[in-house]
Amino acid sequence: MKHVPGKLILVRHGQSTWNVENLFTGWTDVDLSAQGRAEAAAAGREIVRERLAPDIAFTSVLTRAIRTLWIALDEMQRMWIEVERTWRLNERHYGALQGLDKAQTVAQHGEAQVKIWRRSYDIAPPPLPAEDPRLPRFDPRYAGVEAGLLPATESLKDTLARVLPFWHARIAPELRSGRNVLVVAHGNSLRAMVKMLDNVPESEIAELNIPTGVPLLYELDDTLKPLGHRYLGDPAAIAAAAEAVRRQTEKK
Repeated sequence: MKHVPGKLILVRHGQSTWNVENLFTGWTDVDLSAQGRAEAAAAGREIVRERLAPDIAFTSVLTRAIRTLWIALDEMQRMWIEVERTWRLNERHYGALQGLDKAQTVAQHGEAQVKIWRRSYDIAPPPLPAEDPRLPRFDPRYAGVEAGLLPATESLKDTLARVLPFWHARIAPELRSGRNVLVVAHGNSLRAMVKMLDNVPESEIAELNIPTGVPLLYELDDTLKPLGHRYLGDPAAIAAAAEAVRRQTEKK
């Protein structure tokens, strides 16, 4: 029997403590700010308002995404659904930029160079040194991941390369079976997914900004090609949130 595909809901985690401090975060594990917790709750309410009921959820292994999912599911009264965590949905690894102030990095390296590191498709920031304690291989949450798969830095192209196998192996089959899927992840792992879904050209992906804590709903055909997508919530507030993401590297 052929199923009508389920709906896909993408949510970038709520504002994190390092978003507040304007630091490059990447795979650094930081928690949500108070505003981020409020954004996560609002995301859950918007999904309920749309009369959507996720059947399964996927998230990364980073606290800010996991907590966003918990809070949103609590708002939906669906904390009982199946949840799967995977490193493949982690944020893009920012290499040696992790922990640096974004505006100060612009002052040091120039706006053009930092925009290339942040937003380009196939250029990665400088990698972490070989024995840097921040490398994923020193973190117990990645103990079961083949060492050669763990990055010291990543471009968006690299991020898409690790997201795609998970899409094909886990997310797509759930959608094809008719289940509604909620993915709570990060700005760049979701940008990678959106690039794949909407076939966004490499030349345009730099200008794609995904706001924190705003559900992005995709309706799909039976081949999982998008019929359309839209953010849930107030359009003016969503536009302002996306603009705030774009301006993170501007000098104060």
